[in-house]
Amino acid sequence: MIDEFMQAAIDEARQGLEEGGIPIGSVLVYNGRIIGRGHNRRVQLGSPILHGEMDALTNAGRQPAKIYSESVLYTTLSPCMMCTGAILFFGIPEVVIGENVNFMGEEELLRSRGVKIEIVNSEECKKLMRDFITARPELWNEDIAEPCNAGK
Repeated sequence: MIDEFMQAAIDEARQGLEEGGIPIGSVLVYNGRIIGRGHNRRVQLGSPILHGEMDALTNAGRQPAKIYSESVLYTTLSPCMMCTGAILFFGIPEVVIGENVNFMGEEELLRSRGVKIEIVNSEECKKLMRDFITARPELWNEDIAEPCNAGK
């Protein structure tokens, strides 16, 4: 069963896809309330760094360190190296991931730094990404910086 926060991240991913972008969504939750939401907007805004997690953090605005340290980040796809760095930088202690089949991000790095990881294994998240990667492989490879991951 998908909870309301993962559903909100999925809704963000779908919005990104409708805008012509990459379907990855994220929400930042503090005290049971969404304080930031976003989706990958690299295509829409021509941004090299506006992944879903980065957009949600940006939209949450400046927060005291205490807020981040008590928040949970929900994301439809396993976080890449850049987004993992942001999670660690802000001290977010928990990440809920919709799926990690289409892309395995830096989950081991997060775990090694004490971040609690929950994998939802959502069929909806998997299908959304699988369909997108099949339809737009060139855009996916651009977004995920495939050459940077060649050594994995």
